[in-house]
Amino acid sequence: MLFSNWFGRKKYRSVPEQINQPPSDTISASLAQNITYLHSQFCQTPDLVVRHFMIKQSGDQAALVYLSGLIDKNAINNNVLRPLQFETGSGNSEYGFTINVGQINPLLSWPQIESAILHGSSILFVGGRTEVYALGTQGWPQRAIEDPQIEASLKGAHQGFVETGSQNIALIRRYIQNRELKIIELTVGRRGNSLVSILYLADVAHPEVLKELQDRIQQLDVDVIINTGELAELIEDNPFSPFPQFITTERPDAAASQILQGRFAVVVDRSPSVLIAPVAFMSFFQNIDDYSTRWSIATFIRLLRILAFFVAVFLPAFYIAVISFNFEIIPVKLLLTIGEFRGRVPFPPFVEAILMEVTLEMMREAGVRLPAPVGQTVGIVGGIVIGQAIVQAGLISNIMVIVVAFTAIASFILPNYDMVAAVRLIRFGMMIAASMFGIVGIIIGLMTMIGHLIALESLGTPYSTPFAPVRFADWKDTFVRLPLWKMGKRPLGTRATQSQRQGSNRPKGDGK
Repeated sequence: MLFSNWFGRKKYRSVPEQINQPPSDTISASLAQNITYLHSQFCQTPDLVVRHFMIKQSGDQAALVYLSGLIDKNAINNNVLRPLQFETGSGNSEYGFTINVGQINPLLSWPQIESAILHGSSILFVGGRTEVYALGTQGWPQRAIEDPQIEASLKGAHQGFVETGSQNIALIRRYIQNRELKIIELTVGRRGNSLVSILYLADVAHPEVLKELQDRIQQLDVDVIINTGELAELIEDNPFSPFPQFITTERPDAAASQILQGRFAVVVDRSPSVLIAPVAFMSFFQNIDDYSTRWSIATFIRLLRILAFFVAVFLPAFYIAVISFNFEIIPVKLLLTIGEFRGRVPFPPFVEAILMEVTLEMMREAGVRLPAPVGQTVGIVGGIVIGQAIVQAGLISNIMVIVVAFTAIASFILPNYDMVAAVRLIRFGMMIAASMFGIVGIIIGLMTMIGHLIALESLGTPYSTPFAPVRFADWKDTFVRLPLWKMGKRPLGTRATQSQRQGSNRPKGDGK
């Protein structure tokens, strides 16, 4: 019961009633009464600005309200206040005044006003009217589009997502200039109203998968979604699995490529990364550069990543098993060498491995959290100075240092950070199994991992496809990457409704 309370996915309780409800949602015709009520709702909000003035075109008293950090000040001064205060004329027939903004939305209730102010709109109150006007003057600090930090590419584009959802959608649209690219916008959060956009190709993506994704997001009842990592954890199929069930990318070209295969891209406003779903285990070994290099080179690198995955997961465990239980499989000369180095070490192989792995993880975290130049220094100091010192002190053998170094290098080869994190966690489990049962423990761990992968799903689709269930047509882009002109159809694992994505013939250049 205790664990159920901790880990169970209980339904959220109903939303408590707000304490300060307005007497009525409707807007008063009195300008002073409206401003007074607005101040009561936004008390202790020093960035709330209220500008009182008279509309010269009509002679009405008015007030412009906005949050100073969320608006474009030039647009407010030049396109709103200047026309209203100094320009003469009868104004247009629809609103009775003329301003130069692209979007004007009439609002009739206080909840709409509150939401518009918090989303960066400026609100124009006009005396004697029971409607107000939300002006599209949003403008907040933004950073420039830069090269992705985590997913570096040699031949791909050097543009990464930013923290503004509309810009991220525009970056994807530049790759898919097709009217079938559809966008579903959802609002999540009691307090933050995070805007979540689902991008997909209407004539390719499977409608049942779309409905499943849409339902999961709509059923969320949280304060706010800060970034895509939180959203992924809330809507994934198995929250207790160490394996990531969504791809998080910061590359527009990678997101567009996944959409073209029949998958969905989830853009969360204020987050510099995009979720891709549904995905398979092999998707985490693919990289955008695989499709920019020759297929033979891409296949070699793909196989290298698979090998690196097994090295990163099993090498320390194999070392522990061989030294502790199954030393008879080691050649005699190598066994004598290992025994010579291990003779001074007072710890058993498992403790020795745990010490080095924990040290490695600490250095890795220290390097990530520190500024880049300092982080590189920490890595060098940790790798050379501390490694050499700990061996000379007799705490760790040279062989263990080599094993940990190979493990670290292998984990860095994997292209997806979330999968690397999963490998780091699984490695410790394999080390414990090896310390208890030797190679038999490693085999038990391997079988458990395979069984878990077969049972795992991503948005209701098999995670282990195309191997379980077997789909030979999708093997063209798994361990190997066949030439692009051999991959004429979309992956079956995405459940795409329109499978053909390109012609099967390779142009010869002679018209045949």
